[in-house]
Amino acid sequence: MDLEGTLAIYYIIWWLVFLSILPLGVVSHAEAGVPTPGGGDPGSPVDPKLKRKAVTTTWVAAVLLVPVWIAFHFHWISLTMLRAGG
Repeated sequence: MDLEGTLAIYYIIWWLVFLSILPLGVVSHAEAGVPTPGGGDPGSPVDPKLKRKAVTTTWVAAVLLVPVWIAFHFHWISLTMLRAGG
């Protein structure tokens, strides 16, 4: 698999992992009993920890990319195998 394909698959894995990790550990203003600043939504998170979640997503996505890259590199799977009806 070429560099562009590897980066494209990493990008897809990164976003899937990020959207999966995003709701973990979130406490809303209503749950924490904290007033919302400026009349915001009481369901908004108090501290979403986005930087920590982005860093965690980066290394988890890299770990998940390794077996995918190995499978493509040794031709255990290919894009033509993944094609619908192929």
